[in-house]
Amino acid sequence: MNLKQADVSVGSVVGKNQLKPKVLQVKARYLTALKVFVGLTVALVIALTTTIYKLNEQTRLQTEENNRLLNQVSSLKSQVDENVEALNLVTAQKDSSNSKALGYIESIQSKLKTINSYLSRRGLKSVSFKTIKASNKTSKADNTKIYQKYNRYLSKLVDNIAEMPMGYPRASSFTSIFGYRGNPFNFGRSEFHPGLDFKGQMGDQVKCTASGKVIFTGRAGGYGNCVRIRHINGIETWYGHLSRITVREGQKVSVGEMVGKVGSTGRSTGPHLHYEVRRDGKPVNPVQYLSLN
Repeated sequence: MNLKQADVSVGSVVGKNQLKPKVLQVKARYLTALKVFVGLTVALVIALTTTIYKLNEQTRLQTEENNRLLNQVSSLKSQVDENVEALNLVTAQKDSSNSKALGYIESIQSKLKTINSYLSRRGLKSVSFKTIKASNKTSKADNTKIYQKYNRYLSKLVDNIAEMPMGYPRASSFTSIFGYRGNPFNFGRSEFHPGLDFKGQMGDQVKCTASGKVIFTGRAGGYGNCVRIRHINGIETWYGHLSRITVREGQKVSVGEMVGKVGSTGRSTGPHLHYEVRRDGKPVNPVQYLSLN
């Protein structure tokens, strides 16, 4: 087969044991294809590198632009906040209706309603309060201070009324009062009765007379099924002879919440509620806690 000179490339190879060189013939088109492949590869690498660089640059520029915009927004927000605060200050100073005073009055009226609600839950009559009006003798600023002080006072009063035993655990008549009485189980002898007995039917609801924490539920000797609740200032209320207990130890109860039902458990001659108020562990006459007086 005859080869033309343009179709081959000649290289010399010398073998180990031969003195004459061998001629290696490679087709020129293979070398051309290799050169084209290398050229395309280099061009592709350059193109990719350029593209990645441009993308990174665009990302950097976009990030800088976003940060710049965020800074502008933050600056605008600060300006708006300052303007709003200044406007509120001017409005408060120029507000002819004295909105702060009105706010305190609304809060005061709400607390007075809460007090009456507590009284109603205990079977007590509500108290009528005069409508609060701004005084013409003092400035609006002075009125605001008065309302603020009155509002704080009522906040404490609401808490005290909620947590101080008051009213009736059962809205019924007494069958036995506090103090010495004849012993119903030993005629001819007297005994000290540390509470009040309220008339009731088996299963009637018994409600706590103040908010507090239940510290005991269960059998307690002559009290039978008993509930004891701790309130503020070392005061406790006891509810005895219950047929059923509806609260548990550790539970927090609100004024007027049911704690049990009337029964005749323990040392009892019939269905009724035994109710005690104790201060620092000693029984006191519950009558003094039956009304606001």
